[in-house]
Amino acid sequence: MKIGFVGPGRMGRPILDQLRAAGHDVTVLVRRPEARAAAEADGLTWAATVPATVRDADAVFVVVLKDEQVRSVCLGPQGAIAAMKPGATLVQHTTSDPATARLLAEAGSGHGVGVLDAALSGGPHDIAAGRLTLWVGGDEALLDRMRPVLAAFASPVMFVGQLGNGQRVKLVNNALFVAQVGLAIDAVRLAGSLGIEEQAILAALQHGSGASRGLGVVASGGSVDAVAGRIGDLMLKDITVVREVARGAGADLGIIGTVLSSDAVEKKVLRPPSAPGTTP
Repeated sequence: MKIGFVGPGRMGRPILDQLRAAGHDVTVLVRRPEARAAAEADGLTWAATVPATVRDADAVFVVVLKDEQVRSVCLGPQGAIAAMKPGATLVQHTTSDPATARLLAEAGSGHGVGVLDAALSGGPHDIAAGRLTLWVGGDEALLDRMRPVLAAFASPVMFVGQLGNGQRVKLVNNALFVAQVGLAIDAVRLAGSLGIEEQAILAALQHGSGASRGLGVVASGGSVDAVAGRIGDLMLKDITVVREVARGAGADLGIIGTVLSSDAVEKKVLRPPSAPGTTP
């Protein structure tokens, strides 16, 4: 399959590499002149503009960082959808407002372009192992046609209903994950007040009924104080989107919202120094 690729960053580049390893013909958007030599050294086929990247593609993958970047790259007269050929598929992986998926679909319908809202969960190591989780909203028949391509880097690939539901599932997942991290941090505080050392409680709880993915992240970093630097930047971005989407939908975040507003989350998770993390 001919593939156009936008966003060869921390998550995008390993996806691109897996697609190439599976035999697909990938053209990647490389806008900065200084990055082109590196792309050529890696044997990548590149283009300098969005239209040139996508115009011959059977599928276009978007793995940028923010919602506004998705809209900028995909919409408008110089955007990906306007340049894609009829019958091509846009696969949008970036965590974003579900309303953006609707805008992409509306634009796609006018150009004969299908859109899949394919939210992801995992990290670069999961991509390399082919076990990235995808929650996909959109046309299930279109997803079924794309499954052999997505299988190059993802398993499971789960259909979750209408367009936008991929993002909705991802936002609920990340809200729950960050709340679990916050609860794990507070459990360490409680244990300390009872005379139990941090390392001892983190080791013990991983083998009990209180274990969770959030607790595992805290424990794997070795300390509560290491959490923010590992996941804070990415989680602050996603939790900001969660709050905005919930507010717009009139949805009550409930107990999850209470935990997200706690000192354990606000001060220990979402206010980090700038540092790379993982995508839960």
